[in-house]
Amino acid sequence: MNIVIDFPSRIGKGPPVFDVIVIGAGASGMMAAGRAGELGARVLLLEKMSRAGLKLGITGKGRCNLTNEGDIPTFLKKYYPDGRFLRNGFARFFNQDLIRFFEERGVPLTVERGGRVFPRSGRALDVVSALLRYVQQGGVRLLKERAVREILVRDGSVLGVRTAWETFEAPSVILACGGASYPRTGSTGDGYALARRVGHRIVPIRPHLVPLETEEPWVQGLQGLALKNVSVTVWVGGRKGPSEFGEMLFTHFGVSGPIILTLSGFVVDALAQGKVELALNLKPALTPDQLDQRLQREFRAHPHKTLKTILTFLLPKRLVPVFLDRPEVSGEKKGHQITALERKRLLHLFNNLRLTVKGHRPLEEAIVTAGGVAVKEVNPLTMESRIVRGLYLCGEVLDIQGQTGGYNLQAAFSTGRLAGESAARRALA
Repeated sequence: MNIVIDFPSRIGKGPPVFDVIVIGAGASGMMAAGRAGELGARVLLLEKMSRAGLKLGITGKGRCNLTNEGDIPTFLKKYYPDGRFLRNGFARFFNQDLIRFFEERGVPLTVERGGRVFPRSGRALDVVSALLRYVQQGGVRLLKERAVREILVRDGSVLGVRTAWETFEAPSVILACGGASYPRTGSTGDGYALARRVGHRIVPIRPHLVPLETEEPWVQGLQGLALKNVSVTVWVGGRKGPSEFGEMLFTHFGVSGPIILTLSGFVVDALAQGKVELALNLKPALTPDQLDQRLQREFRAHPHKTLKTILTFLLPKRLVPVFLDRPEVSGEKKGHQITALERKRLLHLFNNLRLTVKGHRPLEEAIVTAGGVAVKEVNPLTMESRIVRGLYLCGEVLDIQGQTGGYNLQAAFSTGRLAGESAARRALA
């Protein structure tokens, strides 16, 4: 397809060369462009970077957690601020549709713990390649190193877009240029500025699914230690918040891992409200009475061993000094010497080991950006803007973010596909 460039003075003076222009060749943008092309629209896909799908290619540590096996009601509970916005998008294109989409395009998938779906190859780049083939098969024109500077609007309707050097005309424009995390992949928040300039309200952006920084100095000594089957509860100003069960990881600055990332969205917002603590329950499968009985059995079985040795039967070895680095309990005491009061203090540590959150890692290190275009200004049935006719929005540019486990990519693919369908049908009507 030959590219015809319309300069601003010519906008509206001749038939447009393209029916749909998509801004951003990420997960949602490639899905939107491919779907619009599949429906017969003439599509232009503009990408600011030298390669398409850069962020998608590194997601999930390069393995790409595409979606999850859960049903729609389960999915809708995994999003903030309101998963109901995604109900129609999921009804039109959900996890089984996505699985079929990739497997039909030569990317066999596998299901792992927690219902998470990955490429069997373990290569996110296979996902990127499949999407690029989809775009190509739809006759989409992909132009790279084309950063969009402005969405052109007249009388409340889209006219096209302007880059640094060119102006392209189309009756439908899809804004799919992602959030502001991982800026080296091109996600630098451009979409928020573009949406704001045409009248959209932007909910303040902040990191989501981000590691947390803690105050306690002993955490650094545990760097690299992963804890499985534990629970973490957030406390804000002495008030109990949400809890999560699963796996967490100690780092040189604090904590990370699946359950920490899931809780981080709440924590980031809560830091402005008061003191935030994380209460770790290291034995959540046991009631306090059951854990007390377990301790007593260990003390009876090893009456002449020191407490620091006995604790290695119950805890990762590196965590034992954390329990003993406090005056209430002596690690040199023998099992038969432990008093009921000392046992009670140990139980409290097992069930309520506290960490004080002093901050979070920067937005650049977050998996997802929270905030963005207010979803009340977007029609969930079509992804069309309620502010500008012919403008569609999808993916991370919207103020809708999910937990870990494949939920964010499914939202990107579902909203992208719906935006592509809607934009094509409007342009071809």
